[in-house]
Amino acid sequence: MRRRQWTTRMGAVAAIGAIAITAIGAQGKEEDRLRACATVLQEILGMPDAIPKELLDKAECVIVFPSVKKGAVGVGASYGRGAITCRSGDTYTGPWSAPALFALEGGSVGFQIGGQATDYVLLVMNDRGASSVLGSKVKLGADASAAAGPKGRHAGAATDIVMNAEMLTYSRSKGLFAGVSLEGSTLRSDGNANELVYGREISAREIVRGDVQVPAAARPMIDLLNKESPKNLSEGKGSH
Repeated sequence: MRRRQWTTRMGAVAAIGAIAITAIGAQGKEEDRLRACATVLQEILGMPDAIPKELLDKAECVIVFPSVKKGAVGVGASYGRGAITCRSGDTYTGPWSAPALFALEGGSVGFQIGGQATDYVLLVMNDRGASSVLGSKVKLGADASAAAGPKGRHAGAATDIVMNAEMLTYSRSKGLFAGVSLEGSTLRSDGNANELVYGREISAREIVRGDVQVPAAARPMIDLLNKESPKNLSEGKGSH
């Protein structure tokens, strides 16, 4: 009888240990995702013909999806996992926040050359866009206006449509960087991933408000943005 109890107890301990190891592995995977976001952002911002700085300086939030690949289900179906960070504070004028993990889903996401993985960067350009994307699942083009972002050191040639869009979207595949349309794609908070990284159930809005400590894995991404674009220079916010 005692042996049976001991065996049962050891089995339970082993099961708990396996669950803990699985959780640690899953958390590590999400932390790798945050590090990949930093790498993509650093490489893209370092390109000579990249995102215009004046647009980055007016962005409320930045969303990065590294290595999005076409899925096996459906023609051109894609699924990407990345992260969003926003300028902290109620009016988006503070330092860049801890990132919330996000998912990108689309029937045909952007251009993809020869099936290669594609990196995406999205700029959220105003309070309405930020409120939409942080509130719930958002369909680009329907719930929030989106346009292919202009590239180059200056956005002087940008059209009114681009300048009035709630989100500007970019992609990089095989080293080619360009504005790309993501209309029809959806963005949503990746709740399970956020719980793994932050150790509790927490919404994307809570994370980016600025009260949550930046995880070590996300520090390179946030430090880069605070260096490249420390202030929100949108009209009426640049004096903060």
